Amino acid sequence: MSGAGLTHGGFYTYFPSKSALYTKVVGCSSTDPEWKKHWQGGEMEMTSPEAAAEVVKAYLSRQHFEDVENSCAMVALPTDVMRLGDDAKRAFEEVFAAMVGVLERSVKDKKQERRAKAQAVAALCVGAMVVARSIENRVAADELRDACMSMALHLGGWVDTGLVDTSAEKNGAREESAEELLASVG
Repeated sequence: MSGAGLTHGGFYTYFPSKSALYTKVVGCSSTDPEWKKHWQGGEMEMTSPEAAAEVVKAYLSRQHFEDVENSCAMVALPTDVMRLGDDAKRAFEEVFAAMVGVLERSVKDKKQERRAKAQAVAALCVGAMVVARSIENRVAADELRDACMSMALHLGGWVDTGLVDTSAEKNGAREESAEELLASVG
């Protein structure tokens, strides 16, 4: 909006309420016919066994952390959505449920525990990104993302042993891999 010389207030004239605007914004990712193939700019087969681990890595990647402008609505708008009407909350819930569904298909565990673990991993990813972006110390933010990624991958059963090594050398390689995935589309 600012690039066009307009204020964001003018945007509200197209919607009957702030809640309606947020509902539309949050719902866009689940109504886009291409959303099932793309996750944060990376293209992947969302039904593949590797999809969940790749979603976690892409979601908690440095690229997603730094790309605030094109951020997932679940990270950018949760406090706004919680103050709005039921329509905005339902749209948020729909997007979150879609993420849980992708994760649930790949959780390596008993059938009855898959959903709970997928919900926990999704909440860990969203919460980690919200907190990481909300703290000033970049090193602490990176450590938080790394720790949450390790725990999410471990909880989902997508790594064989304990925590992912977060040393600088391994971290750089992992970030490069996530960035390559995200850049593969464009």
